[in-house]
Amino acid sequence: MLKFKSLFVCITALLLSSYSAANVVHKERSLYRNLLVEETGDLRCLKFDEKTRQSSQSCMYISDPKKLVFNYTKLAFSSLLLIDNPKNVLIIGLGGGTLSNMIHELYPSAHIENVEIDPAVIKVARDYFNFIETDNVTAKVQDGRIFIKRAALKKQQFDWIILDAFNGDYIPEHLLTKEFFEEIKSVLAVGGIVAANTFSSSKLYEHESATYHAVFGDFINVTANNNNNSNRIILAGYSNIPTEQQIAQRVTQLVPLLAPYDVDIEAISQRMFFTKDGKDWPSDTKVLTDQYSPANLLNF
Repeated sequence: MLKFKSLFVCITALLLSSYSAANVVHKERSLYRNLLVEETGDLRCLKFDEKTRQSSQSCMYISDPKKLVFNYTKLAFSSLLLIDNPKNVLIIGLGGGTLSNMIHELYPSAHIENVEIDPAVIKVARDYFNFIETDNVTAKVQDGRIFIKRAALKKQQFDWIILDAFNGDYIPEHLLTKEFFEEIKSVLAVGGIVAANTFSSSKLYEHESATYHAVFGDFINVTANNNNNSNRIILAGYSNIPTEQQIAQRVTQLVPLLAPYDVDIEAISQRMFFTKDGKDWPSDTKVLTDQYSPANLLNF
Protein backbone atom coordinates (compact mmCIF):
# COMPACT_ATOMS: atom_id res chain seq x y z
CA MET A 1 0.00 0.00 0.00
CA LEU A 2 2.87 2.38 0.82
CA LYS A 3 4.34 1.85 -2.62
CA PHE A 4 1.06 2.78 -4.30
CA LYS A 5 0.65 5.80 -2.03
CA SER A 6 4.17 6.97 -2.84
CA LEU A 7 3.55 6.48 -6.53
CA PHE A 8 0.32 8.49 -6.29
CA VAL A 9 2.11 11.31 -4.48
CA CYS A 10 4.85 11.36 -7.12
CA ILE A 11 2.37 11.46 -10.00
CA THR A 12 0.33 14.19 -8.31
CA ALA A 13 3.47 16.24 -7.70
CA LEU A 14 4.51 15.80 -11.31
CA LEU A 15 1.12 16.97 -12.58
CA LEU A 16 1.09 19.95 -10.26
CA SER A 17 4.60 20.90 -11.29
CA SER A 18 3.63 20.72 -14.98
CA TYR A 19 0.66 23.03 -14.35
CA SER A 20 2.76 25.43 -12.28
CA ALA A 21 5.35 25.49 -15.05
CA ALA A 22 2.72 26.73 -17.49
CA ASN A 23 2.58 30.51 -17.62
CA VAL A 24 -0.86 31.97 -18.39
CA VAL A 25 -0.23 34.89 -20.72
CA HIS A 26 -3.87 35.58 -21.54
CA LYS A 27 -7.19 34.66 -19.98
CA GLU A 28 -10.74 35.73 -20.75
CA ARG A 29 -14.34 34.59 -20.77
CA SER A 30 -15.83 35.05 -24.23
CA LEU A 31 -19.48 34.74 -25.21
CA TYR A 32 -18.96 31.01 -25.82
CA ARG A 33 -16.17 29.70 -23.62
CA ASN A 34 -13.17 30.27 -21.37
CA LEU A 35 -10.07 31.16 -23.34
CA LEU A 36 -6.55 30.66 -22.04
CA VAL A 37 -3.22 31.15 -23.71
CA GLU A 38 -0.48 29.31 -21.85
CA GLU A 39 3.26 29.07 -22.38
CA THR A 40 5.35 26.12 -21.27
CA GLY A 41 8.93 26.58 -22.30
CA ASP A 42 8.95 27.13 -26.06
CA LEU A 43 5.34 26.00 -26.49
CA ARG A 44 2.40 28.42 -26.60
CA CYS A 45 -1.10 26.92 -26.58
CA LEU A 46 -4.69 28.07 -26.84
CA LYS A 47 -7.07 26.20 -24.53
CA PHE A 48 -10.83 26.33 -24.06
CA ASP A 49 -11.17 24.47 -20.75
CA GLU A 50 -9.82 26.31 -17.73
CA LYS A 51 -10.69 23.50 -15.30
CA THR A 52 -8.61 20.71 -16.80
CA ARG A 53 -6.32 22.58 -19.21
CA GLN A 54 -5.69 19.25 -20.89
CA SER A 55 -7.20 19.97 -24.29
CA SER A 56 -5.28 22.40 -26.48
CA GLN A 57 -7.06 23.82 -29.50
CA SER A 58 -3.94 25.21 -31.10
CA CYS A 59 -0.24 25.32 -30.26
CA MET A 60 2.89 26.79 -31.75
CA TYR A 61 6.61 26.75 -31.07
CA ILE A 62 7.55 30.31 -30.15
CA SER A 63 11.04 29.96 -31.63
CA ASP A 64 9.79 28.26 -34.82
CA PRO A 65 6.15 29.19 -35.54
CA LYS A 66 6.26 27.53 -38.94
CA LYS A 67 6.79 24.05 -37.50
CA LEU A 68 3.51 22.24 -36.85
CA VAL A 69 2.85 20.85 -33.36
CA PHE A 70 -0.24 18.66 -33.73
CA ASN A 71 -0.55 15.45 -35.71
CA TYR A 72 -4.01 16.36 -36.97
CA THR A 73 -2.77 19.53 -38.65
CA LYS A 74 -0.09 17.49 -40.36
CA LEU A 75 -2.62 14.85 -41.42
CA ALA A 76 -4.85 17.53 -42.94
CA PHE A 77 -2.24 18.12 -45.63
CA SER A 78 -2.96 14.65 -46.99
CA SER A 79 -5.56 16.67 -48.93
CA LEU A 80 -2.75 17.81 -51.21
CA LEU A 81 -2.32 14.23 -52.40
CA LEU A 82 -5.72 14.60 -54.07
CA ILE A 83 -5.80 18.25 -55.12
CA ASP A 84 -3.18 20.49 -56.66
CA ASN A 85 -2.71 24.24 -56.22
CA PRO A 86 -5.99 25.13 -54.45
CA LYS A 87 -7.41 28.53 -55.39
CA ASN A 88 -10.33 28.95 -52.98
CA VAL A 89 -9.99 27.54 -49.47
CA LEU A 90 -12.60 27.56 -46.71
CA ILE A 91 -11.66 26.80 -43.09
CA ILE A 92 -14.45 26.46 -40.53
CA GLY A 93 -12.94 26.89 -37.07
CA LEU A 94 -9.91 29.15 -36.74
CA GLY A 95 -8.11 28.16 -33.54
CA GLY A 96 -4.75 29.89 -33.65
CA GLY A 97 -4.81 30.14 -37.45
CA THR A 98 -2.09 27.54 -37.97
CA LEU A 99 -3.72 25.87 -40.98
CA SER A 100 -4.53 29.18 -42.63
CA ASN A 101 -0.98 30.49 -42.16
CA MET A 102 0.62 27.40 -43.65
CA ILE A 103 -1.72 27.24 -46.64
CA HIS A 104 -1.06 30.92 -47.30
CA GLU A 105 2.69 30.34 -47.25
CA LEU A 106 2.37 27.36 -49.59
CA TYR A 107 -0.10 29.06 -51.95
CA PRO A 108 0.22 32.86 -51.61
CA SER A 109 -2.28 33.56 -54.40
CA ALA A 110 -5.01 31.34 -52.91
CA HIS A 111 -8.04 33.01 -51.37
CA ILE A 112 -8.50 31.66 -47.84
CA GLU A 113 -11.70 32.33 -45.94
CA ASN A 114 -11.63 31.52 -42.21
CA VAL A 115 -14.99 31.27 -40.44
CA GLU A 116 -15.03 31.42 -36.65
CA ILE A 117 -18.08 31.90 -34.43
CA ASP A 118 -16.15 33.46 -31.54
CA PRO A 119 -14.63 36.92 -32.16
CA ALA A 120 -12.40 36.46 -29.11
CA VAL A 121 -10.70 33.49 -30.78
CA ILE A 122 -9.87 35.62 -33.82
CA LYS A 123 -8.36 38.33 -31.62
CA VAL A 124 -6.28 35.77 -29.71
CA ALA A 125 -5.05 34.29 -32.99
CA ARG A 126 -3.94 37.74 -34.11
CA ASP A 127 -2.33 38.73 -30.82
CA TYR A 128 -0.63 35.48 -29.78
CA PHE A 129 -0.34 33.11 -32.76
CA ASN A 130 0.89 35.29 -35.63
CA PHE A 131 -2.34 34.79 -37.58
CA ILE A 132 -1.77 36.26 -41.05
CA GLU A 133 -4.46 38.40 -42.68
CA THR A 134 -4.13 39.87 -46.16
CA ASP A 135 -6.39 40.81 -49.04
CA ASN A 136 -6.51 37.09 -49.82
CA VAL A 137 -6.72 35.78 -46.25
CA THR A 138 -9.78 36.82 -44.26
CA ALA A 139 -11.49 35.92 -40.99
CA LYS A 140 -15.25 36.22 -40.62
CA VAL A 141 -17.20 36.06 -37.36
CA GLN A 142 -20.07 33.72 -38.15
CA ASP A 143 -21.50 30.32 -37.37
CA GLY A 144 -20.06 27.89 -39.91
CA ARG A 145 -23.42 26.53 -40.97
CA ILE A 146 -24.91 29.96 -41.56
CA PHE A 147 -21.87 30.84 -43.66
CA ILE A 148 -22.32 27.71 -45.78
CA LYS A 149 -26.02 28.39 -46.32
CA ARG A 150 -25.28 31.93 -47.51
CA ALA A 151 -22.35 30.78 -49.65
CA ALA A 152 -24.67 28.31 -51.38
CA LEU A 153 -27.19 31.05 -52.11
CA LYS A 154 -24.38 33.14 -53.61
CA LYS A 155 -23.21 30.14 -55.69
CA GLN A 156 -19.75 30.24 -54.12
CA GLN A 157 -17.44 27.29 -54.72
CA PHE A 158 -14.41 26.14 -52.76
CA ASP A 159 -11.88 23.56 -53.89
CA TRP A 160 -10.60 22.84 -50.37
CA ILE A 161 -12.97 22.87 -47.41
CA ILE A 162 -11.46 22.17 -43.99
CA LEU A 163 -13.84 21.40 -41.11
CA ASP A 164 -12.04 22.10 -37.84
CA ALA A 165 -14.70 23.50 -35.52
CA PHE A 166 -14.68 22.42 -31.88
CA ASN A 167 -16.51 23.80 -28.87
CA GLY A 168 -14.06 22.47 -26.29
CA ASP A 169 -15.76 19.10 -25.96
CA TYR A 170 -16.38 17.94 -29.51
CA ILE A 171 -17.62 19.02 -32.91
CA PRO A 172 -20.80 21.12 -32.57
CA GLU A 173 -23.79 18.88 -33.31
CA HIS A 174 -25.24 21.05 -36.08
CA LEU A 175 -21.92 20.74 -37.96
CA LEU A 176 -22.07 16.96 -37.90
CA THR A 177 -25.31 16.06 -39.67
CA LYS A 178 -26.39 14.77 -43.06
CA GLU A 179 -28.11 18.07 -43.82
CA PHE A 180 -24.97 20.06 -43.07
CA PHE A 181 -22.77 17.80 -45.19
CA GLU A 182 -25.23 18.18 -48.07
CA GLU A 183 -24.86 21.94 -47.70
CA ILE A 184 -21.07 21.52 -47.70
CA LYS A 185 -21.30 19.40 -50.84
CA SER A 186 -23.28 22.12 -52.59
CA VAL A 187 -20.37 24.59 -52.28
CA LEU A 188 -17.61 22.10 -53.10
CA ALA A 189 -16.05 22.77 -56.50
CA VAL A 190 -15.68 20.00 -59.05
CA GLY A 191 -12.44 18.19 -58.26
CA GLY A 192 -12.38 19.68 -54.76
CA ILE A 193 -11.88 17.97 -51.41
CA VAL A 194 -13.40 18.14 -47.93
CA ALA A 195 -10.99 17.52 -45.04
CA ALA A 196 -12.67 17.01 -41.66
CA ASN A 197 -10.82 16.80 -38.36
CA THR A 198 -12.42 14.28 -36.02
CA PHE A 199 -11.47 11.39 -33.74
CA SER A 200 -10.94 7.65 -34.05
CA SER A 201 -11.92 7.07 -30.43
CA SER A 202 -15.30 8.80 -30.28
CA LYS A 203 -18.50 6.83 -29.63
CA LEU A 204 -19.81 8.74 -32.63
CA TYR A 205 -17.15 7.21 -34.89
CA GLU A 206 -19.48 4.81 -36.66
CA HIS A 207 -22.29 7.37 -36.93
CA GLU A 208 -19.93 9.99 -38.36
CA SER A 209 -18.59 7.50 -40.89
CA ALA A 210 -22.08 6.45 -41.94
CA THR A 211 -23.14 10.08 -42.28
CA TYR A 212 -20.18 11.09 -44.43
CA HIS A 213 -20.71 8.01 -46.61
CA ALA A 214 -24.43 8.79 -47.00
CA VAL A 215 -23.58 12.18 -48.50
CA PHE A 216 -20.20 11.79 -50.19
CA GLY A 217 -19.96 8.07 -50.90
CA ASP A 218 -16.57 6.42 -50.38
CA PHE A 219 -14.09 8.49 -48.44
CA ILE A 220 -10.57 8.20 -47.03
CA ASN A 221 -9.59 7.87 -43.37
CA VAL A 222 -6.17 9.27 -42.50
CA THR A 223 -4.84 8.35 -39.08
CA ALA A 224 -1.61 8.95 -37.19
CA ASN A 225 -1.01 5.43 -35.91
CA ASN A 226 -2.36 1.92 -35.69
CA ASN A 227 -4.26 2.29 -32.45
CA ASN A 228 -7.83 3.53 -32.36
CA ASN A 229 -7.20 6.38 -29.97
CA SER A 230 -6.22 9.38 -32.03
CA ASN A 231 -7.33 12.07 -34.42
CA ARG A 232 -8.44 11.07 -37.84
CA ILE A 233 -8.87 13.18 -40.93
CA ILE A 234 -11.74 12.30 -43.24
CA LEU A 235 -11.11 13.16 -46.89
CA ALA A 236 -14.40 13.25 -48.80
CA GLY A 237 -15.96 14.62 -51.95
CA TYR A 238 -13.24 13.63 -54.40
CA SER A 239 -14.30 12.60 -57.89
CA ASN A 240 -11.69 9.97 -58.67
CA ILE A 241 -9.62 7.74 -56.44
CA PRO A 242 -5.93 8.39 -57.18
CA THR A 243 -3.75 5.47 -58.18
CA GLU A 244 -0.74 4.46 -56.11
CA GLN A 245 1.47 5.87 -58.85
CA GLN A 246 -0.31 9.22 -58.77
CA ILE A 247 0.02 9.41 -54.99
CA ALA A 248 3.72 8.53 -55.22
CA GLN A 249 4.23 11.33 -57.76
CA ARG A 250 2.45 13.82 -55.53
CA VAL A 251 4.53 12.70 -52.52
CA THR A 252 7.73 13.38 -54.47
CA GLN A 253 6.51 16.88 -55.35
CA LEU A 254 5.32 17.70 -51.85
CA VAL A 255 8.21 16.40 -49.74
CA PRO A 256 10.43 19.51 -50.15
CA LEU A 257 7.45 21.87 -49.77
CA LEU A 258 6.16 20.34 -46.53
CA ALA A 259 9.42 19.33 -44.83
CA PRO A 260 10.02 22.81 -43.28
CA TYR A 261 6.71 22.41 -41.44
CA ASP A 262 7.73 19.00 -40.05
CA VAL A 263 5.14 17.24 -42.23
CA ASP A 264 6.27 13.79 -43.36
CA ILE A 265 3.92 13.47 -46.29
CA GLU A 266 5.41 10.13 -47.36
CA ALA A 267 4.55 8.58 -43.98
CA ILE A 268 1.12 10.19 -44.06
CA SER A 269 0.42 8.75 -47.50
CA GLN A 270 0.84 5.29 -46.00
CA ARG A 271 -1.82 6.03 -43.35
CA MET A 272 -4.63 6.59 -45.86
CA PHE A 273 -7.41 3.98 -45.80
CA PHE A 274 -10.11 3.95 -48.49
CA THR A 275 -13.61 2.94 -47.41
CA LYS A 276 -14.06 1.22 -50.78
CA ASP A 277 -11.69 -1.44 -49.40
CA GLY A 278 -14.06 -2.19 -46.54
CA LYS A 279 -16.35 -0.14 -44.32
CA ASP A 280 -15.50 -0.35 -40.62
CA TRP A 281 -19.01 0.38 -39.38
CA PRO A 282 -22.16 -1.78 -39.36
CA SER A 283 -24.50 -1.42 -42.33
CA ASP A 284 -27.42 -0.53 -40.05
CA THR A 285 -25.60 2.36 -38.35
CA LYS A 286 -27.91 5.35 -37.97
CA VAL A 287 -26.98 8.46 -39.91
CA LEU A 288 -26.73 11.69 -37.91
CA THR A 289 -29.38 14.22 -38.87
CA ASP A 290 -30.70 17.51 -37.57
CA GLN A 291 -33.35 15.46 -35.78
CA TYR A 292 -31.00 12.68 -34.63
CA SER A 293 -27.67 13.83 -33.25
CA PRO A 294 -27.33 12.18 -29.84
CA ALA A 295 -24.90 14.10 -27.66
CA ASN A 296 -25.10 11.35 -25.02
CA LEU A 297 -22.95 9.17 -27.27
CA LEU A 298 -20.01 11.48 -26.80
CA ASN A 299 -17.40 9.57 -24.82
CA PHE A 300 -13.87 9.49 -26.11
